[in-house]
Amino acid sequence: MELKNRFIQIVILSLIISLSGCGIYSFTGASISPDTKTIAILNFADRTSTSPPFLTQTFAEKTREYFQRNTNLSLVNKEGDLTIEGTINQYALTPIAPTGAPGGSGVERAAQTRLTIGVKAKFINSKNKEQNFDQVFSFYADFDQTKSFAAVEKELIETISDQIILDIFNKSVANW
Repeated sequence: MELKNRFIQIVILSLIISLSGCGIYSFTGASISPDTKTIAILNFADRTSTSPPFLTQTFAEKTREYFQRNTNLSLVNKEGDLTIEGTINQYALTPIAPTGAPGGSGVERAAQTRLTIGVKAKFINSKNKEQNFDQVFSFYADFDQTKSFAAVEKELIETISDQIILDIFNKSVANW
């Protein structure tokens, strides 16, 4: 019985090693062709008038870091086997969760505000054109009006950016 269990462990270990070593599948969910070696993640343009000046650079850097951490692709400056470029086309604050007027003034105010960021990403796969896409990804995060937007803005941007980058990653190399 022990020999049988040992055999099963060896078979499972061999299968795991062969799947992770061939470059087709990784445990991050990426399914990248073995002949795909490079990725270019270009700077994102800002098409909003309200986003902070650091947003485009921060978003591009976080995207590069995520792809480097979760794939074996080499980062290049121009035209890789895979290329991602895009624009930040939405940066909006929207009041949500209205509350009653304080002191009976008749003026409602929002108990929470929502920050929404939208990114139009263009993905080019020079090895397989069928995987190309040009799509808008957006996400939001809410904050309580007892806090100033300036105090929570960077944290909200990080939370929203992380989710959008994950969505772009899943659409581009995980094929979800």
